[in-house]
Amino acid sequence: MKADHQIISQIISAGAHVLDLGCGSGELLAFLTQEKKALVQGIELDEDQMHQCVERGLTVLQGDIESGLVDYPDKSFDFVILNQIMQEIKKADFVIQESLRVGKRVIVGFPNFAHITARLTLLLAGKTPINEALPHYWFETPNIRFLTINDFIDYCSKKNIIIEQKFFLGKSKLINFLPNLLALNALFVITKK
Repeated sequence: MKADHQIISQIISAGAHVLDLGCGSGELLAFLTQEKKALVQGIELDEDQMHQCVERGLTVLQGDIESGLVDYPDKSFDFVILNQIMQEIKKADFVIQESLRVGKRVIVGFPNFAHITARLTLLLAGKTPINEALPHYWFETPNIRFLTINDFIDYCSKKNIIIEQKFFLGKSKLINFLPNLLALNALFVITKK
């Protein structure tokens, strides 16, 4: 299991109602269903990945999360998951605000574009970085935004969003020292004031 999925599964309480936005093939949702007995639902834009979710027996809707979550009432989920999609969406603020509206807590995970290898690749090679967290060449990447840990913390401060928990992931362990420089990925649990 991926390190970020392990942390997310530790955050999710048993029996929780969970909405995963951009749920991919449903690997995380299937695990939460089996291990946490969570009541899960996903939204995925990619038709092939949505079919993989359905084959796993998951409830997944095909949809564009950037259109909003109007079909969901306020605080209808214990957790909304936005893992590894913030860098791929155009309306990031809108999606986060909608997630905070329908979820009591929101888990946001993203690759840290300020990781030291990314900085050094830009500085020394003058090229777009490629590493474990950013595995695509510039011409095939789904990323449209370059987000760092400090950017996200600043965003939360400006929008009066409470950061309840934060986790910074390296290659094989959690990073506690200089995370904006040394962490490959970040996970935040946020709520609205």
